[in-house]
Amino acid sequence: MLVLGIESSCDETGVALYDTDRGLRAQALHSQVAMHEQYGGVVPELASRDHIRRVLPLTDRVLRDAGARRGDVNAIAYTAGPGLIGALLVGASVATAAAWALGVPAIGIHHLEGHLLSPLLSSDPPDFPFVALLVSGGHTQLLEVTGIGRYRLLGDTLDDAAGEAFDKSAKLLGLGYPGGPAIARLADSGDPRRFALPRPMLRSGNLEFSFSGLKTAVATQVQRAQRDEVPNTAQDPQFRADLAAAVQAAIVEVLVAKSLSALKTTGHLTLVVAGGVSANRLLREQFAHAETKLGIRVCFPEPELCTDNGAMIAFAGALRLSAGLPAPDQRVRPRWPLEELTPDG
Repeated sequence: MLVLGIESSCDETGVALYDTDRGLRAQALHSQVAMHEQYGGVVPELASRDHIRRVLPLTDRVLRDAGARRGDVNAIAYTAGPGLIGALLVGASVATAAAWALGVPAIGIHHLEGHLLSPLLSSDPPDFPFVALLVSGGHTQLLEVTGIGRYRLLGDTLDDAAGEAFDKSAKLLGLGYPGGPAIARLADSGDPRRFALPRPMLRSGNLEFSFSGLKTAVATQVQRAQRDEVPNTAQDPQFRADLAAAVQAAIVEVLVAKSLSALKTTGHLTLVVAGGVSANRLLREQFAHAETKLGIRVCFPEPELCTDNGAMIAFAGALRLSAGLPAPDQRVRPRWPLEELTPDG
């Protein structure tokens, strides 16, 4: 079965073709980062218009790279939410229209389910059950995963997610968009011990997250530097590098500690980490250390599948169709709790 996947939830247009017999046949991705960077964040209207321009040429490219024709496609999966409503509508409209024209089913996929399942595309995929840490955009969640479409929420973010904390801290430091990669690059030359930033809810006794206080602490450090008697302290390269390193260290420590607590709570020994922040090198290093020390297994997506992409949507669609699971509501939804996918959830 050949499943075409279309991802258009935010600022990346992704298209991929997944073969249930041969695996991922081809994928293509266009990022809008350069377009949105001048605004310091995603402009929804510009994002939607760019998806319109990109999705069909990318689809043709994927089919050509896979050596397939449109008539070979057996189903079309698209991101139905959560995300920007205009951006979602572009992918949904193209997918449902193409599916109608080809006489094949269209299946709306939850964006976070795509991320959650993306490590299963690796050559050594994890087995169910496992705990999943989702760190994608405005989402930071811990879930217990017992099978396709069976997700139990263990902990969620109460305000700012990890990705938002990276973005807002980067903006305070005068860095570019997106904030996560910018902070990580600058942190390489910084000393995280210079600034004692908070670890929000690290000892809360639950699995919830909150990163808004971290952003406030970064703002306080920047304001102090701007009032410093030494001119241009806030613009000093080492000051910015040290503060970036402290931000990264604080976020990573909380994510790792909460994830390990979730494993202890559930009794599982496998952790899946997915979403854009899963590409962070320090996060991967800390989890690798935990693997060795605690005898657990931590699985990440392949590097090219950490950000939004069509492969994870095509793959999630193929898994749902192969398992005979009912398609979720086909409406696009900018807000959509992942646990609603569980039949009895």
